Amino acid sequence: MAETNFVDYVKIHCKSGHGGAGSAHLRREKFVPKGGPDGGDGGRGGHIILEGNQHKWTLLHLKFRKHLKAGNGESGGGQKKSGADGEDIIVEVPLGTIVKDAETNEFIFEITEHGEQKTLMQGGRGGLGNDHFKSSTNQTPRYAQPGEEGQEGWKILELKILADVGLVGFPSSGKSTLLSVVSAAKPKIADYPFTTLTPNLGIVSHREEQSFVMADIPGIIEGAHEGKGLGLRFLRHIERNPMLLFMVPADSADHKKEYNILLNELEKYNPELLDKQRFLAISKADMLDEELMKEISKELKGISHLFFSSVTGFNIQQLKDKIWQILNS
Repeated sequence: MAETNFVDYVKIHCKSGHGGAGSAHLRREKFVPKGGPDGGDGGRGGHIILEGNQHKWTLLHLKFRKHLKAGNGESGGGQKKSGADGEDIIVEVPLGTIVKDAETNEFIFEITEHGEQKTLMQGGRGGLGNDHFKSSTNQTPRYAQPGEEGQEGWKILELKILADVGLVGFPSSGKSTLLSVVSAAKPKIADYPFTTLTPNLGIVSHREEQSFVMADIPGIIEGAHEGKGLGLRFLRHIERNPMLLFMVPADSADHKKEYNILLNELEKYNPELLDKQRFLAISKADMLDEELMKEISKELKGISHLFFSSVTGFNIQQLKDKIWQILNS
């Protein structure tokens, strides 16, 4: 997916349809004197509905479609004919899309399953025709209900990627390289910071035809929770991951300090992130010999960790085994 095509936040104006007015028609036919009321009901206004689609990965299709307007219901007619319902608007969104009110920032609902439909804006009800109001004491009502107005307002659609494992680390810590090695994903890889500007997903095959989904989240830097670097823009995607794989490169000046900075950034953003399962992986281990690995392990005493190399394949299978074990513990 091209970086410019990844959109995970849109603000849209929605307007559902007005309900059609009921009819106040009186029956007028030859040989039927005093036919009485026979006005039909108005049709309901069109809804605005969101539907989950597992084949969509971005909100790009809504980026330039800022206004959604459903059809109005038609008025009722004589002979108890009901008006047609207004046309619904059904918008497909990726799984993991949440909806908020733009004014209050109040959470409304989320879409998490393929084919799941939820009504974002309810269409107005159609008005009742005068046939409903006839009685023994009011045999010729000459009035009917107007249709209800539809709803209108600004909504925020926010995408939080659904993945089993989120990769957390500073820029150039080897996250994209690992994803490219263990899955068919082809993220952009280079030896400079902020190569990854959008989240990437990959399906990782495990033993006996098992698999899990891994997400490469763009690099975090110290002060990200204050908006530095890429800031908070992609931290929201980590909230969906049941497990976080922290990555610190072997050539780091202080492995434990770097790990603690990452933990601190997540805690400042959302303290609940520290309740997730987590594991530390030391990347680029092909740069180390056994003696250096032992030294780093002493430095990381009390922190579960594993050395691996995406370039040579060292401990890649062991890393996948560990992730699978944590996900299923």
